[in-house]
Amino acid sequence: MIVSTIAQGMLWSILGLGIFMTFRILNFPDMTTEGSFPLGGAVAVTVINKGFSPMVATLLGIFAGMLAGFITGLLYTKGKIPIILSGILVMTSTNSVMLFVMGRSNLSLGDLPRIQYFLKFLHLPGDFNIVILGVIAIFVIIVFMLSFFDTRLGQAYIATGDNEVMARSMGIHTDNMKLLGLSVSNGIIALSGALICQNDGQADIGKGIGVIVIGLAAIIIGEVIFGELTMMERMIAIVVGSIFYQLLILAVIKLGFATEYLKIFAAIILAICLMIPELRKKFQLNVVRWTK
Repeated sequence: MIVSTIAQGMLWSILGLGIFMTFRILNFPDMTTEGSFPLGGAVAVTVINKGFSPMVATLLGIFAGMLAGFITGLLYTKGKIPIILSGILVMTSTNSVMLFVMGRSNLSLGDLPRIQYFLKFLHLPGDFNIVILGVIAIFVIIVFMLSFFDTRLGQAYIATGDNEVMARSMGIHTDNMKLLGLSVSNGIIALSGALICQNDGQADIGKGIGVIVIGLAAIIIGEVIFGELTMMERMIAIVVGSIFYQLLILAVIKLGFATEYLKIFAAIILAICLMIPELRKKFQLNVVRWTK
């Protein structure tokens, strides 16, 4: 059970890394997440059912997520629709897209191959192959993100999030940076959806409901636990935060609470984590006052 939870935490941490690119770097919430996540899974599962390789299916799932993010970016930058509303519009429309792709509201993989089957040659017990898959995927994504942030384009992207007005005065096309960020972010999110759906053995159009809370929880918990960090350390903290969050959910289940109420517990955990920095500040101020 612990190994399975850690494996799930690793796959969900990819979602957190994707959200990090918009929520923390560009400083705005992207609701497309709840559409691109299940879309990536729907495309991957459908393509596998059509007889294609799980690797090809996963790549097509990533592309579908990137396309969803790109459309959100166009609505936001060119259509001048507020970012939250742009994301909601795309998120809502992906339900119809998934129904068109799958032909139904859910689709099972059955005994068809999945991407983790490529690791069967390791002969690992239980869910250890999912853990290895998670480690590989996380390593590739973190290396990709760090390499990107280290380029001139990546620095322009970070500058757009830090101070858009200043970035624009330096000749940076901030709208293009937002389009890029939303596309890449949702591609990573769709990868998480594709891997999780393959692990679960099915895709469902309702799988994206509330996933933004899970991703944000991974980011916030990691920040609360570790505090001020470098870019690489923050990404690793997201992975740790995601695993810690899944372990908290496991603890809630073990306490006997029905799984139907997990969403409210997820929201409560996130709310508490968001309040911790403010509570910590107040506690430190009180300590200073008492010492005086």
